[in-house]
Amino acid sequence: MASIHWKIPGRTVRGDQGFTLLEVLISVVILTVALLGMAALSLGIMRGNDFSERITLAATLAQDSMEDVLRMGFAGTPSGTTITTEDYGEVTGFPEFKRVITIAPASTLIPNMKKVTVTVWWDKGGHKVELNTFIGR
Repeated sequence: MASIHWKIPGRTVRGDQGFTLLEVLISVVILTVALLGMAALSLGIMRGNDFSERITLAATLAQDSMEDVLRMGFAGTPSGTTITTEDYGEVTGFPEFKRVITIAPASTLIPNMKKVTVTVWWDKGGHKVELNTFIGR
């Protein structure tokens, strides 16, 4: 059987000698560092996806409430300031969210306008989405 020879600067290597223990260890270290980097990247992507999902859910919950208030119109809303709170566990189907709807006169200078604010919190108040709008007569 013919053996294969190749040259590495400084030494001649025979094809049937294999790899040295040092070469194998260096390869394992490089592979381990690469795989740990990929694992960290994957974990970061999963956390980002979870956060994006929660922002989307909070924005949807806020938008639903905002549309309900807008559907009532100016005349259907109370004349003074009202605050409606659905605490954690009270938002149907979404126990990890808290929703607060505030309807207040926009200003004493503008009597025919009301400001509507819908705020949705999650992570026990750690994050929130807030929508604001005005409705007029």
